[in-house]
Amino acid sequence: MSLRRFLGAATAVVLLSSLASAPATAAPPLQGSGAATPSVPAPTVQANAVLAPAVLAPASLSEGNGPLWKQTPDGFASLPGNGLAGTTGGQAGRIVTASTIAQLQEYASAAEPLVIFISGSLTADQYLKMPVAANKSFIGMGAGAEVVNAGFKLVNVSNVIFRNFTVRDSYIPGDWDGKRPDNDRDGIQLDTSHHVWVDHMKFERMGDGLIDTRKDSDYLTYSWNVFADNNKALGVGWTANAVTKMTIHHNWIRNTTQRNFSLDNTAAAHVYNNYLQDVGQYGMMGRNNAKVVLEGNYFTAVQDPIVAKDPATQVVNRDNIFDSIRGRKDNVGAAFDPAANYSYTMDEAAAVPGIVSAGAGPRENNAPNKATNITVALDGTGDFGSLQAAIGSIPAGSTQPRTITVKPGTYREVVNVWADRPNLTIQGATANPADVVITYDLPANGAKFFGGTWGAVGSATLTVAASGTTVRNLTVENAYDEAANGGSQALAVRSVADKVVFDGTRFLGNQDTYLADTTGRDATARTYLKNCYIEGDVDFLYGRGTAVFDGCTIHSLDRGSDTNNGYIVAPSTKNSNPYGFLIVNSTLTSEAAPGTVSLGRPWFASSDPDAHPMAVIRDSVLGSHIAVQGWADMSGHAWTEGRFAEYKNTGPGAYVNQFHPQLSDVDAARFTAEAFLGDWTPAGRG
Repeated sequence: MSLRRFLGAATAVVLLSSLASAPATAAPPLQGSGAATPSVPAPTVQANAVLAPAVLAPASLSEGNGPLWKQTPDGFASLPGNGLAGTTGGQAGRIVTASTIAQLQEYASAAEPLVIFISGSLTADQYLKMPVAANKSFIGMGAGAEVVNAGFKLVNVSNVIFRNFTVRDSYIPGDWDGKRPDNDRDGIQLDTSHHVWVDHMKFERMGDGLIDTRKDSDYLTYSWNVFADNNKALGVGWTANAVTKMTIHHNWIRNTTQRNFSLDNTAAAHVYNNYLQDVGQYGMMGRNNAKVVLEGNYFTAVQDPIVAKDPATQVVNRDNIFDSIRGRKDNVGAAFDPAANYSYTMDEAAAVPGIVSAGAGPRENNAPNKATNITVALDGTGDFGSLQAAIGSIPAGSTQPRTITVKPGTYREVVNVWADRPNLTIQGATANPADVVITYDLPANGAKFFGGTWGAVGSATLTVAASGTTVRNLTVENAYDEAANGGSQALAVRSVADKVVFDGTRFLGNQDTYLADTTGRDATARTYLKNCYIEGDVDFLYGRGTAVFDGCTIHSLDRGSDTNNGYIVAPSTKNSNPYGFLIVNSTLTSEAAPGTVSLGRPWFASSDPDAHPMAVIRDSVLGSHIAVQGWADMSGHAWTEGRFAEYKNTGPGAYVNQFHPQLSDVDAARFTAEAFLGDWTPAGRG
């Protein structure tokens, strides 16, 4: 008998209520490549058994509406073990419908097998983590099926299926790190549970992890899900035993930061055909004694996409595609052979972004966000409690102008304006930039827990990688404490895209506060900074990008020295670019001792030894902190190797001598804001 469409209710009731449960068989052990872990063959059941479809599935691709939905799980969740022949969920039980969160909680914990249809939006007033008993199927009924401000907890249970609904929004505004003692707000948490299938679900903006797979949970398949807009995404482990066997395929992991997945002590983790997009910190990671096979995945804009953290970790990295990434792509050990355990068919890695973005997530529940005005607030009055979540709500690739308004408060989070979200304005809700503070405290020399350091670009609190971005009326801070922890680069802002505007924005930091970067040595990126306040001490305006600082206050912090209180600019302009940094109509201030701050020095980055650093400071007021010898040497390069000049500056630091080269009137006409910005006239310029 074939299943009718997902919402064919009458037929569904008859079919599901009549399905026989599959008999249990013992599981043979797993075959590993090196260690003594024997083989798991394809599952077998008794001859008279009927392993019926575990749950109903929506309409298939046969009508051109998306990928075919499987009627039963594949991968490790389909295999026999721990007394079960596979994962069938609640198929042996009654069908019920939950239309309220109270009903869902009651059905989830019931002792009997149940198929639980979730109807509509079920919202908990206070965060609720619902205990789940064995032999349950949770199935969303059509578009809009969702569980809000709640999650599921599985402890020592088995045979559970989640399909076709969204779990979202238990985020605690301000707790981006998920470190509050009362924050254990996962979407799903598994402890010592087995035979769980999570399929065509969406998880977003949870307080802690999206799914935490813990304490020797086993026989798991996570397929065709969307995991989005969260700091900690998908952790596996919390055990010293290498037990967990899991299949992870065709998931879309986007706008996340860490644990994408973090696979700790997995006996076998088969990860194939997943799409990882816009990931801030690290992608797939194996830890301790994990055995991981990663194949046919697509990584775009992911930092450290594949990490084998520990000496015993084995990660097979094959046939993956890496686009716009930096960092580690580890490949170590033989791990295990997935095909020795079950059959599977992979899609070509190049096709994964299209296939997964079209097919992952709940049926009819993936309509893109069309809002052009989005609000972020810490007090619950906004659309989102996190700026990064608001950015993630914008469809990748959309060029429609959008505005995110951030209400007053201090937002501790690392923010990325991804390259695939152009024409975005991020603005503070008031005219006072001090009212809205985006802050974090990563230093460039800070150690990553999986090895290496964050580096300069990894330390930035805000990274702008999308063209046409405007940031106004807010503060961005790198709060790394130099006095307590020692000196280090620690960026507040890294701007890497072209045509970026900062208007009325404050930048707070010490060394390397603002990096005007480009996507590559031969790329051009123009940034216009209007009426901004920027403070720091060492090279705090630097990079190879083109940047115009117009009407800005540039404040050098006092390092307490009687001789050297730092350097303002450190351009590394490419030799073919006539325009580096222009400071115009601005004010250079400091409480530092007179004559102890250099205007700047030439940076010849190791990646670009042929750079020709360029900066002009003109029509500005220079305080007494500016050194008589205005420009300084750097790393064996004399300041005269740079293209440095001044013009018509005033104030006690506006020296005219051999150490302060001046533009002629003729040359000054060539070095204007219009010349630096070329064919681009930013809104509000003038």
